[in-house]
Amino acid sequence: MKIPKEKRTYCPYCRKHTVHEVHTAKRRKASELTWGQRQFRRVTAGYRGYPRPLPAGNKPVKKLDLRLKCKECGKSHIKQSFRTGKPEFVAK
Repeated sequence: MKIPKEKRTYCPYCRKHTVHEVHTAKRRKASELTWGQRQFRRVTAGYRGYPRPLPAGNKPVKKLDLRLKCKECGKSHIKQSFRTGKPEFVAK
């Protein structure tokens, strides 16, 4: 998938639309403190088995997180992740 190196989008820090540099961000490990994970750990604790059918196979492609760095204020934020094969950054 072709992704532009620079994109004009909303900056939550400047509170206006500005030009951003686009980079990939490593996905961080999912939090163990979320409600779903706490529930899962509680259900799988002890001698019981897995609480639901085991996941079959792998996902077709990994999720990609885009880190957008504002050129005005220099702060960055992460856009919602999406699935894509090989990301290719191209200049417009």
